[in-house]
Amino acid sequence: MTDNTILIKNASILNPLNEIKGKKDLLIKNDLIFEIKDEIAEDNVNKIIDATDKILLPGFINTHTHLSMTLFRGLADDLSLDEWLNDNIWPMEANLNGNYCYIGALLGAIELIKSGTTTFSDMYFYMEDVAKAVEESGIRGVLSYGMIDFGDEEKRKAEIENNMNLFKNCHNTADGRIKVFFGPHSPYTASEELLKEVRKLADENDMKIHIHVSETQKEINDVSSEKGLRPFEYLDSIGFLGPDVVCAHSVWLSDEEIEIIKKHDVKVSHNPCSNMKLASGIAPVSKLLENDICVAIGTDGASSNNNLDIIEELKTASLLQKVSTLDPKALTSDEAIAMGTINGARALGLDDEIGSIEVGKKADLILIDTNNANMVPDSSKLSSNIIYSANGSNVDTTICNGQILMENKKLTTLDENEIYQKAKEAIDELKKAI
Repeated sequence: MTDNTILIKNASILNPLNEIKGKKDLLIKNDLIFEIKDEIAEDNVNKIIDATDKILLPGFINTHTHLSMTLFRGLADDLSLDEWLNDNIWPMEANLNGNYCYIGALLGAIELIKSGTTTFSDMYFYMEDVAKAVEESGIRGVLSYGMIDFGDEEKRKAEIENNMNLFKNCHNTADGRIKVFFGPHSPYTASEELLKEVRKLADENDMKIHIHVSETQKEINDVSSEKGLRPFEYLDSIGFLGPDVVCAHSVWLSDEEIEIIKKHDVKVSHNPCSNMKLASGIAPVSKLLENDICVAIGTDGASSNNNLDIIEELKTASLLQKVSTLDPKALTSDEAIAMGTINGARALGLDDEIGSIEVGKKADLILIDTNNANMVPDSSKLSSNIIYSANGSNVDTTICNGQILMENKKLTTLDENEIYQKAKEAIDELKKAI
């Protein structure tokens, strides 16, 4: 079988692990980065991409979202989390089906690809239909079924069966682009019995865990009232935590809980825009980083953000830490780039494969076009030009697993207009069903 090769010429490379100085050529062979040199011969190359005036960096990694919730974009704005969820989102979700989640996931995949995200970690329902969208779109997905039992034993068994079926049917499918995690929703919607069973099954099956923790002050109060412990203290007390656990939000943390997170090498997914929009609070990201805790970035769902633009999310994260600590050096542009790339890979246990530009790693790469009004003149640093000046619309090319998903801002795997139309029809039907 002949190799499929892509040669990217004359690129300014931004690598979160070590600086690559000057313009370079990068050769992709099949799904891997094969070579990085000052100049690589163009002989016998299938495809050549001219990266003049472009920044080459790893594809962004969105470590917490609910992709199919693109259908609920703008559905219930300017509300608290409790009101947003109980009075608006859950009633709408009651009418979801696999086809709606498939369409919503395709719509989300378009947005991810166009804004430079090549990997996302998702927690929602009808996840095998989401897996179908991942396979068709060409992106990389970490999928977990959102498990909620509220202490109901029958419901608990069904939720565990759902997540295990997802694992059996989808893990390592789509040329290895799909991974499956457990997805207990949160300490206040998942019973202690469910959380303990998830921990046991995760150990037995070498699965990782994705969960919401400490998102709002109300959650802290409710868990503390019921358990006599704060959320991370409670999870620690039942043996739930470990280096394979990704905790979304982690906004309201005591110093003792930060120590618990550090002790167990728990990974944190920071979701600043959603936390700000729902008035949930500001996560102590600077303090977490000072404690060498792995903090990655997530957008949350488009129903509480309202977009999936990781560059915008990273800028917000950086500025929010600066203003909350009154320290302009907090969460620098270099740290933000790492949060959106290699930290995301570490959080998902994929740092051997993605998250940095190195020979032998997967060819998950994006090109950002600096020949735009908001990117000229160049910043003194590539990272600051991206974090403080750019947005998702500056992404020119998106490559995942060695496949070009977008080139010159044109998608290659998905039909935008067809998906937009189906998404509009789906949300109209869902609204009428309430």
